[in-house]
Amino acid sequence: MRSDISHALLAWYAKNARQLPWRDHPDPYAVWVSEIMLQQTRVETVISYFHKWMERFPDIDTLANSQEQDVLKIWEGLGYYSRARNLHKAARIIQQQYHSALPAERTALEKLPGIGKYTAAAITSMAFGQDQATLDGNIRRVLARIFNVEIPARSPQGELRLWTLAEENLPPGRAGDYNQAWMDLGASICLPKKPQCTICPLKPYCLAFHLGVQNDRPVLPKKQPTPHFTVTAAIIHRDQCVLIAQRPPNGLLGGLWEFPGGKCEPGETLPQALTREIREELGCEVEVGAEFGIYQHAYTHFRITLHAFHCWLVKGEPQALEASQLIWAQFHELESYPMGKIDRSIAKNLNQNNPASL
Repeated sequence: MRSDISHALLAWYAKNARQLPWRDHPDPYAVWVSEIMLQQTRVETVISYFHKWMERFPDIDTLANSQEQDVLKIWEGLGYYSRARNLHKAARIIQQQYHSALPAERTALEKLPGIGKYTAAAITSMAFGQDQATLDGNIRRVLARIFNVEIPARSPQGELRLWTLAEENLPPGRAGDYNQAWMDLGASICLPKKPQCTICPLKPYCLAFHLGVQNDRPVLPKKQPTPHFTVTAAIIHRDQCVLIAQRPPNGLLGGLWEFPGGKCEPGETLPQALTREIREELGCEVEVGAEFGIYQHAYTHFRITLHAFHCWLVKGEPQALEASQLIWAQFHELESYPMGKIDRSIAKNLNQNNPASL
């Protein structure tokens, strides 16, 4: 039966494979970049970023020799910025230890920043033709349905079961196509919600479909309520410039630039919260002026509503107490600094509104 599943899967893939710019690319580097970009990001979003990245950093040496700020700027808007920082760090290691050639050994790959078990297996199978099965979100979902895996997919036992199934069904010599076929099936037919079972090439073999439980597989933990925070940000003006701060290199949005501020504590008004945050972060006092805008954003584990205010210094000189560094930037210069989505929106809105009239 398992050889039948692989045969049906590969026959479907031969006719329905997605045309993606990193597939059949002659350079393993391109496969590596695409796999990192595809972590927690949809293919449709990644394609344009992949083209932009490969144009700016066409090889490992170019990436290794670039500045982190340039790397983050090209990545801007793709999210999960540690991926970009890890690509940059890994490129420098590869340049120094592997003569600028991506290693083909899975154990060597797993030692590089940002490459785990799944990514290493994906690279070795797709870039180097090795018989390595892998397991991403799409593959996990499809296998859980085909074989009606009743234990939680993300539990240690569930992970082991799904990895075993992926490996047991691997046809020798076809690992690259096999892994990508599972991915494409999950992305186009075996969807998270409303799977298109009637046109699925693996319908005859799908235990969950025959039991009518395909919408209950994979077994996932119950979602907890997503925390929501109210946040403030200061647009501090001085001589047609505004103050921006660089976030510390590690953690959320590490290395990116932002308008300083922080969370509103219980019982505080928005101006009170912003005044306190600026005092704590910058060691100075500001006068909070008119509200500039309200911005919504959802991160992986929480959501925020950010209120941005025009501000002016009234006491003290800003110091980088919590930031890596501070810069007074003219409005037109803001575009050159890598920022997260909300801060980029603020910067764009500042340029759209005539700053000379403030």
